[in-house]
Amino acid sequence: MERLFEEKEMITEREIEAALEFSMKQILRNLPEFTDKFQKAYSEGNFYQPIENNDWTTGFWTGEIWLAYEYALGLEQKGRKEEGEAAAGKLREAGEIQVESFLDRINRKFEVDHHDMGFLYSPSCVAAYKLTGNEKGKEAAIKAADQLISRYHPVGEFIQAWGPMNAPENYRLIIDCLLNLPLLYWASEETGDKKYREIAEKHIHTAIRNVIREDYSTWHTFFFNMETGEPDHGATCQGYRDGSAWARGQAWGIYGCALAYKYTERKEYITIFKNVTRYFLEHLPKDMIPFWDLEFTDGDDQPRDSSAASIAACGMLEMVKYLNEEGIVYEKYARQIMKSLYDNYAVKDFETSNGLVLHSTYSNHSPYNTCNHCGVDECNAWGDYFYMEALTRLDRNWKLYW
Repeated sequence: MERLFEEKEMITEREIEAALEFSMKQILRNLPEFTDKFQKAYSEGNFYQPIENNDWTTGFWTGEIWLAYEYALGLEQKGRKEEGEAAAGKLREAGEIQVESFLDRINRKFEVDHHDMGFLYSPSCVAAYKLTGNEKGKEAAIKAADQLISRYHPVGEFIQAWGPMNAPENYRLIIDCLLNLPLLYWASEETGDKKYREIAEKHIHTAIRNVIREDYSTWHTFFFNMETGEPDHGATCQGYRDGSAWARGQAWGIYGCALAYKYTERKEYITIFKNVTRYFLEHLPKDMIPFWDLEFTDGDDQPRDSSAASIAACGMLEMVKYLNEEGIVYEKYARQIMKSLYDNYAVKDFETSNGLVLHSTYSNHSPYNTCNHCGVDECNAWGDYFYMEALTRLDRNWKLYW
């Protein structure tokens, strides 16, 4: 695997700096429209529209605000103290307003009957608490963790993704949930209550045992028998077909395995990470940015999903911490992916988009895709967030929100 993409350049320190600088300025430009409102999950014509705090994706925009806040704080070391303080003040104020919105949302239990509490509350409220000691952020995130474990099924040992808890057709998990689980580990650390961690570890084991196929491609979703908890079957809701590898799902698997090892230190998760990552890399087109499903490659008339590339890069950069010299190859791949994103997919002109990364795919129609057709060849919220997270990881020793 080490010989894959040998000819590809890696992103430079100057380019990382330029990308983060542009990202901060873009976020500052967006604050007047997106402080009391949030960005829609995906852009339309490359421009996000404002929405209420009512989707599973709104935490990513707040996460971008906090990443920009961290970058602004670092400007003092670059001889730009006054500029950095002014920017950080504006970003912190906006972030704290949004934290209040998240506290209100969980208090009212508004659109929280699903498993995406980590996506909502880790990059928004956990980040706010870690960075500024925001007590409302802590309160909101612990309540979100309580909401998340309310969807746990002891029969099958997993957290149900969505839908009524007593419906056999919804008795399933999806691979995305691996990124929701860090919220539970954090809640156990903050409260001293082991129940959050215990549920997280049971879900991790169930998920990894079932969503990863023999060839290390991944299922999007996996169903269980409601009476016995026994594994039933895998399927897709967002991939091209049941047997294919949905690109973003494979990327969730990469990052999810890295986080699984971080929190459990189970050595087998390193091996699984390596194999899931290898499958992803071996199915990339020449520019290292996947099509929306890994079924497709160069020459196919299909949309890309740049967000999957950023997610995978974040996962590789997380696992580098635990692999000593062996991690060098994963950092190389991450830097190569980020170079391709920066050169060919990143927004460079404020007038062309109010997002950060073009050519993402939320959900693309296929004969087997049962989800909505939306956000195809657009910016999307998590794509922008994870692009900026990957850059931040490359820029400094970043303390993750997850």
